Amino acid sequence: MTNPTPPNSPQHPTQSSSFAEHVRALQQAFALVEPPIAQDELVRGALLLDVREAMESTQSARGSQRVPRGYLELRIEALATRERRILLMCQSGTRALLAAQNLRDLGYQNLAVVRGGFDAWKRAELPLEELESIDSARYDRQLRLPEFGEAAQRKLANARVLLVGAGGLGSPAALYLAAAGVGAGRNGVLAIADGDQVELSNLHRQIIHRSEHIGMDKTLSASIALRALNRDVNVRTLPRIERETIDSLLPNFDCVLDGSDNFATRFLLADACVKHRKPLVYGAVLRFEGHVSVFAPERGTDMPCYRCLFPDAPPAEHAPNCAEAGVLGVLPGIIGSLQALQVMQLLGGFGEPLLGRLLIVDALTNQFRQLKIPRDLRCGCNAPDSIVYRADTHAACVIREGFR
Repeated sequence: MTNPTPPNSPQHPTQSSSFAEHVRALQQAFALVEPPIAQDELVRGALLLDVREAMESTQSARGSQRVPRGYLELRIEALATRERRILLMCQSGTRALLAAQNLRDLGYQNLAVVRGGFDAWKRAELPLEELESIDSARYDRQLRLPEFGEAAQRKLANARVLLVGAGGLGSPAALYLAAAGVGAGRNGVLAIADGDQVELSNLHRQIIHRSEHIGMDKTLSASIALRALNRDVNVRTLPRIERETIDSLLPNFDCVLDGSDNFATRFLLADACVKHRKPLVYGAVLRFEGHVSVFAPERGTDMPCYRCLFPDAPPAEHAPNCAEAGVLGVLPGIIGSLQALQVMQLLGGFGEPLLGRLLIVDALTNQFRQLKIPRDLRCGCNAPDSIVYRADTHAACVIREGFR
């Protein structure tokens, strides 16, 4: 009986030699472009995809999109048409060739691979950008989403969000924003403003607090919970928002989430956001009904503001607070979670936030309705530079010169 051919002999190619032959075939099948040529194409509108894993390097070619090869098929349709010029890059070139094959199988034809990969790009001293490392294990499930990916994750990490109110709305919103990594980057922050203390009656709906925190400042109680949930988030605590300090505070943030429970604070936030052109994510609950909307004055002159919807505060007898009228505990959880979604969409650049639309949730009938909010041409948001604040909160806390 003869012995089989040794696996490393020329007559019995090994798996590695077959793979090498496959790579050589791909090098013949796809154009290989030198890094300076790739840089020129990038400037002219080509899409440069870096298919390395997030943990491989904190540097990438400036202007490239980091999409790990394992997610490429899931995300490519959100990034490019089949006609667009696509350049692929990995560390040295091999994985980019395999990625090009994957894209060709999906119908993408205008493909090329950067010769020598990122190593060659760096040697050529072409523009680089520093990327923060991503905890891919923590955020794995949202990183897998084609519309989301690393780009959105980095935007959320370095976002600066002001969350006003650590109560029924602020509790779920803060927890989900922290869990999603909002404020976890070098430049990011998740700030929570509230001036109250935790009470026993809060706990049926304000899920960020615990029984042992009764009597504690809500901001401290919330920060303990958030840091336990995600140690990377830069949590900042602030006292109650006041008209004397809001103008110096608001420019430091990218977005404001209104989880307040009174009209004075709502109008103050709404007018300050118009004045400083900051997006405002509005939410409110009463009994069995909840509201959510997004007011984004920085998006253009056709965007309505909160006062286009509610020009003035209603009489107190027509708008009792939760302590007087009651609220179903789960409803603030629904509304606050929807507010967190709006913040993530605004800052992450995905989906369709509720810009100029009011979402109404009826917890008795389980109905969700949407209304379009028209821009009120008589509203002060048409002249944001004229906005001034006043101490008379009974008169809706703000006047707009020339509009009252």
